[in-house]
This record gives sequence, C-alpha cells and structure tokens, in this order.
Amino acid sequence: MPRFVFRLQPVLEQRAREEKDRMRAVAELESRRMGIEAEIRACQARIVQGRREVAAALSGGRVDLGAAKLQSAATLRHDQDARRSVLEMAGVLKHLERARSELVQAAARRRAIELLRDRDMERFREAENRRERAEMDDLMVMRRPKSA
Repeated sequence: MPRFVFRLQPVLEQRAREEKDRMRAVAELESRRMGIEAEIRACQARIVQGRREVAAALSGGRVDLGAAKLQSAATLRHDQDARRSVLEMAGVLKHLERARSELVQAAARRRAIELLRDRDMERFREAENRRERAEMDDLMVMRRPKSA
C-alpha cells in the first residue's frame, strides 16, 4: 500500500521551527517584563519604607538631620531607579508587542502549510479508496460465474 508523502514537509518543519523561535522570543521578553515589574515593586517598597523612616526620624524628640538627609537621598535614588525601570519596561513592552505579532504571523504561515498537507492527504486517501474500489470491482467481475 502506498504511503502518503507530503512534498512540502521540509517547508512545514522550517515553519514550525520558526514559530518555536518566535515563541521563545516572546517567552524571554515576558520573563524580562516580569523581572522589571518585580524590580519596580521592590523600588516602590523601598521608597515607602524610606519615607516612613524619614518621617520617624523627624517626628522624634531629638532629630538627627544627617540621618534624615541620608535616608531622604536614598529614597530619591530608589525613585530614580523606579523611573529608569519604568522606561525600560516601556521598551520591553514595545518589543513584546512586536514579538507577539511576529509569533501570530509565524503560526499563520505554519497553519497554511498544514492546511495544504491536510488537503493533499485527503486527496491521497480519496485516490487510494477509488483505486481499492476499482480493484474490488475487478475481483468481483472476475469471480462472477458466466451465465449461459
């Protein structure tokens, strides 16, 4: 019995590899985005903690202006870090959007070749079924007794 061979199988495999590469790129960017989000949250937590410490230093009976100034400078630095991370996040989100778009396109290109394969396979099966029916018809004609 003949076996179905898809003539565009190498193209399909190449498109599947391309799609996997695009998936990997999206996953890497997602991971980077999540890392930046965690960094921003950590900066925000340090800012809140620093403000509390400055408020506590200034609200006591004896005020240590040097310590309050240092803590205020550290809080400002954390704020700058958070702003830098937000800008970095904007760049990552832009790249992520483009990578997702490329992934959708790669999946569509792979799917188009799969549809061709499925259509070719259906034609192959139909041809095989016709051939088998023709062989069965020939066998039935040969087995039928001749009438007088």
